[in-house]
Amino acid sequence: MPEPIKLIIWDLDDTFWRGTLSEGAVEAVEENLALVRDTAARGLVHTVVSKNDLAPVEAKLTELGIRDLFVFLRVSWQPKGAIIKQLLEDMQLRAPNALFLDDNPANRAEALYYNPTLQVADPVDLPQLAPQLRAAGKPDPTFSRLEQYKLLERQQQARATYHDNLAFLRDAQVQIEFREGAAVLPDLDRIEELINRSNQLNFTKQRVTKDELRASFQSPTTRWGTVRVRDQFGDYGLVGVYAVEQIDNAGRDALQAPAVASANEGNRLIQFVFSCRILHLGIEQFTYAHLGFPRLEVQGEVATELNQTDRPDWITIVTPMSEQPTPAAPDSAKRLRVLLKGGCDLGQLTPFLQAFQLEVLEEFNYVNENQVPVHVEHLKLLRQGRELAASERQRLARLPFLGAEAFDTKLWQGDYDVLVYSPLMDYTQELYREKSTGIAVPFGGYYDLTTQDPAAQAAKHARRKFRGMDEAFLRRFQQEFACVGQETPADFKQNLRWLRDQLPPTLPIFFLNGAEIEVPGSSETGAKARHQQMNQALAEFVDEAENCYLIDVRDFVREPTDVTNNLRHYQRAHYRTLAQRLATALSEWQGRKLARSGWRDLKARLLSRLPW
Repeated sequence: MPEPIKLIIWDLDDTFWRGTLSEGAVEAVEENLALVRDTAARGLVHTVVSKNDLAPVEAKLTELGIRDLFVFLRVSWQPKGAIIKQLLEDMQLRAPNALFLDDNPANRAEALYYNPTLQVADPVDLPQLAPQLRAAGKPDPTFSRLEQYKLLERQQQARATYHDNLAFLRDAQVQIEFREGAAVLPDLDRIEELINRSNQLNFTKQRVTKDELRASFQSPTTRWGTVRVRDQFGDYGLVGVYAVEQIDNAGRDALQAPAVASANEGNRLIQFVFSCRILHLGIEQFTYAHLGFPRLEVQGEVATELNQTDRPDWITIVTPMSEQPTPAAPDSAKRLRVLLKGGCDLGQLTPFLQAFQLEVLEEFNYVNENQVPVHVEHLKLLRQGRELAASERQRLARLPFLGAEAFDTKLWQGDYDVLVYSPLMDYTQELYREKSTGIAVPFGGYYDLTTQDPAAQAAKHARRKFRGMDEAFLRRFQQEFACVGQETPADFKQNLRWLRDQLPPTLPIFFLNGAEIEVPGSSETGAKARHQQMNQALAEFVDEAENCYLIDVRDFVREPTDVTNNLRHYQRAHYRTLAQRLATALSEWQGRKLARSGWRDLKARLLSRLPW
């Protein structure tokens, strides 16, 4: 590869996975999933440019357990060349540092037409490219580079809602922290990295070794400093480095004081470098003004033009955290810890709830060791995790659609203040009773697995890369288990009472019910009537139970267009409404209105406008 790869741009159909998503089922390519995970852990960033609809793409990536490793998704039916050009600009990356993978040679040619220095490849070449990609970057086990691009993505999404960029910058609440003297020593590695790897905002381009840096840190005539930035969207970390050569050493004491915004001809910048992640925030100009506009000889091309007059007034200087006292927070500032338990769609609530003074914990369905999605919120499964002997749980866990962690839960740990529970799997899943023991386990929904042709079902599961769900297992399952159908409303209410009894009576439980609409083309026959039946049972229980509350989604999920691929998944905007209803209910419960963050609400409003 001619230049190091920092970004991999994936096409999806017949590239990242096999098949065409808009035409039906697709098959995951395990080698690609592993490549994304391995390279993300070395600081490479992944995105998608695909001709598709966004909702099914996000749903499939989530199902594959890989959605969180992608940023800046560009999913539409528009030509890809111009999209990639804008994408690179948005991500503040150079085309030579990006690799575009697409099975269609016309798409690759178009991408090169708009981005002549872009690196492109056919996915058939991935076996040869993969070793180089896995060796790129450097270890990043905490995915810090990915998190920085997620921060940039949030910032740009919010910026797009403003017509006035200055208004956006003022609302962003940009804060800058300067560290000098001995405080820069612990950051030697990061300083060296910025100086030697940054180009777009490297004004001096004086590359150095670590030994040279150490020596320069000790020089009495050089003032070294670092720049840290945070705003309402997150913490950018250490993003800037400066070194001022003090030509007139007699003026050194004056330099140690806060600089004034007047030309400082007696001093010269020998290092002035910033990460591109803070481009367009005004950090470079503010720092230059803070230093008193010392002499600067700009080397090569840079993305920002500096002047000797401006000092951006939307940026404030903050004291380094190490110098700030840490008083105990008053009770009014403590955040309620809210546990969301239900299907993974509830993850859409989290960014909206974070507009309020809440700490959100999550427990959703997941993909087990057999690559089978497992719902752990069915009340029957919860009871078995509490009531069955360990040996029985271990035996049942060998069922491939359950797995080793199926009976694990955060519910009994007690490290939360409020439980928000979606019981929709009790509405949905079938129960299968083991003939030898009478134990019932939940799985699937709206079909009887024991009446299906084992060979056809096994082929279907194989396409989804499920392990253990082969024909032999399915035949054995038909012999050993009998389908008893979905949970009855009476059993549902009994299990709800059991849940209430298992938790402290002072702990509030907020239940989310289900929508009651017909979904055209749905394979879940009778879902509307089933929801009506179970909603009634849930409402009756809440009316009778202590410290239980109902959040009714039927108030705003009313039409087929309000849901996506099934009755349980709502359009994104409705999750914002649901979060607001929940926050209002929490305020009423605690007798005090929840504090609300303006910038987080801005992000929530932005997210509510995005397609699901």
